Amino acid sequence: MPCISTKVNIELAPEKEAVLKEEFGKAISLFPGKSEEWLMLSFEDHCHLYFRGKNDVPIAMVDVNLFGKIDPKACNAFTERITSILEKHLALDPSNIYISYRATDYWGWNGSNF
Repeated sequence: MPCISTKVNIELAPEKEAVLKEEFGKAISLFPGKSEEWLMLSFEDHCHLYFRGKNDVPIAMVDVNLFGKIDPKACNAFTERITSILEKHLALDPSNIYISYRATDYWGWNGSNF
């Protein structure tokens, strides 16, 4: 049950969003037991993001929420992969990307909790 929310301060064209969806779907398997089958994604463009007091360059904030425990080694690999994806497809400088991780003990779906 992973959910990845991505906010950028630039325009995210539909074809770029489709590529990110595909790439994030592959990358989620870096976490043991996680797959695209249960992955939920959200993308927001034109966000009012500021980093270092400025918003005149492309910036991204990626929030990764996972059900259960988080493997630190998987986080490292995932950060590397997501940063590479955003750099390649959106021309974001890796130094302007934040990625946060959160483990969730209770996750509701289909009218009940896991």
